[in-house]
Amino acid sequence: MNSTKYEDLRSLCKKFRKIILETIYNAGSGHPGGSLSLVEILTTLYYLHLNHNPKDPFCEERDRVVLSKGHGCPALYVILAELGYFSNDELKNLRKVGAMLQGHPSRIYNGTDEIKFVPGIEVSTGSLGYGLSVGVGIALGFKMDNKKNIVYVISSDGEHQEGSLWEAVMFAGAKKIDNLIEIIDYNKLQQENKIEDTVSLEPLKEKYLSFNWHVYEVDGHSIEEIDNAINQAKIFKGKPKVIVAHTIKGKGVSFMENNVDWHGKAPNEELFKKAIEEIENS
Repeated sequence: MNSTKYEDLRSLCKKFRKIILETIYNAGSGHPGGSLSLVEILTTLYYLHLNHNPKDPFCEERDRVVLSKGHGCPALYVILAELGYFSNDELKNLRKVGAMLQGHPSRIYNGTDEIKFVPGIEVSTGSLGYGLSVGVGIALGFKMDNKKNIVYVISSDGEHQEGSLWEAVMFAGAKKIDNLIEIIDYNKLQQENKIEDTVSLEPLKEKYLSFNWHVYEVDGHSIEEIDNAINQAKIFKGKPKVIVAHTIKGKGVSFMENNVDWHGKAPNEELFKKAIEEIENS
């Protein structure tokens, strides 16, 4: 990949971080920490790898993205709006009753006169732990139909404390579902505490290997490393693939980074302005 292209995407990530914070600030609620940690992951996926068409969001040939960690949806919404899946004006209505974009992804919403689908949202998520199961089912269906679609599941570290997720890991490995790529946003914090102080996941890589998965580990804020891992995962056959992306919760804002207090609240005006200034000067 051309280094200039990477630099362009890094600039885009800065833009996305500012819009994410603006969107959450305007809504008065949301999840900034886990949204900011996702930015490079989603940007690399959508701009360099995903087979998709914003002008035809329901085309059968598209790859599928399941945002299992649904609370990180502001990052996804901002990228979908930038790509043209829907108007940027929709971001102004985040979390409002009847709006398209809710606090967790919903595949449908109540329009003015009918139920409508939200372009770019494949699965309604929010309750942690089941997104991978849904992704496994979709990927298995594609394999049974001999289709080439790839299914990407973006999961959190905290939801790896859910038994249903490990059932999906076991099944996918046993059935060798190799059109499935999971990316774990491993920021090591959950709603109220550190992962290691709640239920430690380590040794995470070895656990996935034991379930017959192929594992990659990357810096989750390095577009180059994410890009290379996805490239390798797309061509590796015979096993499901997982990319363990080591990230920083609240990435890009000093007082939010590695701070569990910013899991699920919006900044006030003073802190919002401070956060935007930090990102602009970074």
